[in-house]
Amino acid sequence: MNTYKHSVKLDSAKCRGCTTCLHHCPTEAIRIHNGKAVINEDRCIDCGECIRLCPNKAKRSTGGSLDEMKNYKWKIALPAPTLYGQFENLGDVEYVLDGLLKLGFDDVFEVSAAAELVSAYTRIYLKDPKVKKPAISSACPTVLRLIALRFPSLIENVIHMLPPMEVAARLARDKAKSEHPELNDSDIGVFFISPCPAKVSYVNNGFAGYKSLVDVVVPISDIYFQLINVMDTAIGEQQLSSSGMIGIGWAVTGGESTAIFNENYLAADGIDNVIRVLDQIENGSMPQLEFIELNACTSGCVGGVNTIQNPFIAKARLQSLRRYLPVSLNFLTEEEKQKVPENYLFDELPQYTPVSEFHPSLLQSMRMMAEAQRQSRELPGIDCGACGAPNCRAFAEDAVRRGEVAVCPIKDKLSGNKE
Repeated sequence: MNTYKHSVKLDSAKCRGCTTCLHHCPTEAIRIHNGKAVINEDRCIDCGECIRLCPNKAKRSTGGSLDEMKNYKWKIALPAPTLYGQFENLGDVEYVLDGLLKLGFDDVFEVSAAAELVSAYTRIYLKDPKVKKPAISSACPTVLRLIALRFPSLIENVIHMLPPMEVAARLARDKAKSEHPELNDSDIGVFFISPCPAKVSYVNNGFAGYKSLVDVVVPISDIYFQLINVMDTAIGEQQLSSSGMIGIGWAVTGGESTAIFNENYLAADGIDNVIRVLDQIENGSMPQLEFIELNACTSGCVGGVNTIQNPFIAKARLQSLRRYLPVSLNFLTEEEKQKVPENYLFDELPQYTPVSEFHPSLLQSMRMMAEAQRQSRELPGIDCGACGAPNCRAFAEDAVRRGEVAVCPIKDKLSGNKE
């Protein structure tokens, strides 16, 4: 029984069974049954590609809302750096941060500030000779789930560093309890302002034994217009921003990589490109690299489906915004540079879930695989999706798992056309 709580959901009332999502799902998690899309939750990685591409808006991302602030005495907003790229002519992030306070938050803690600390500790982490190279970033939850499902041999390459969102949540909680000793943990509500649905799944499910310190994930698209309404007024005198170029740079592909000050890296974005890179690492055809940054969304987090702005426009805005910022506002002391603190790391690695396995018995699995290959050769091979599967191979595999024979619904018509 699947216990993973997904954030990508289907509105069957809007679905017309058009097969667009079927052909673009990177893990073949979608089938069309009785004219409606069906998501296999064991295969879904919450990448949001189906949300991005569905012409009928039948896929959606679940998440929290600002209404949940009433459940907490002290509310903290964690804005992702992507949020800053959503606004036109934004000359100072203080307007965004001050706007969050005007919406009812008691404090804000920039995820970009935590990103600068994570970058600093990643530089130390990579110096450890026991770290398996190339080290793969753990920042994108979609990539982590993809590795756990499809690339189990690369699990050991994932670095054990917590993502900036989690570091920000811990630091924000510590700050609140330090300044307000009367607060209990349950009194504090941490709200992450997110560009993607995968962060919702991360918070709901935890990661490799780690329970998230974020309480609510609010999509950027849900809070954007509320912020617009309050950002046109004067900002307060309090200096709220505490990050520089490095932290805000994490919003786009390459920002994390360049922050480790090591030229021996690769940064890729877009789920199809991510899969190609992981394939190359797994088969040994990737050049020797120290660090791999992978982002499931095009251009990085600015391409998340919970954003408002075109990712390329958002990227240009962030580049303009970073131009006049200091490199970083978060530095380590000489003592801190000696070792990565335990509270920046997670212990366990993602658990491999063999979703493509035919049968627990290796012998039976090989027999079923051979049968699926035989049945696939009997199919037309045009991968039209008329059968409800993304391609003929997947259709044959589905049939073998059910103990059936794959019968193409349009094979007779195709034969007639040839005649």
